[in-house]
Amino acid sequence: QVQVVESGGGLVQSGGSLRLSCRTSGVDFSINFMAWYRQAPGKQREYVALITSTGNTNYADSVKGRFTISRDAAKNTMYLQMDSLKPEDTAVYYCHARDVWGQGTQVTVSS
Repeated sequence: QVQVVESGGGLVQSGGSLRLSCRTSGVDFSINFMAWYRQAPGKQREYVALITSTGNTNYADSVKGRFTISRDAAKNTMYLQMDSLKPEDTAVYYCHARDVWGQGTQVTVSS
């Protein structure tokens, strides 16, 4: 059974940083790619970043150069390092792997 659990969200001032974690079970990092998505109030869920089974990464244009996705297979955990945060980054952030979604973690950036 695949499970993903996000953590690390919170309230931060504009320009600040946060690191999100996604702890997984039932996900094989050597086979599966994983991704982060986010959903702001009143908006559709949108893609943020992904990391492939070989460690290649891809980012949405809106976060490129500010966010970094990574993973630690030994800890079964994926991360999203978010720097230079902006108020428009405020959203619930979701981890996605093998068609499973986590419950999300709230990120709020104050101006």
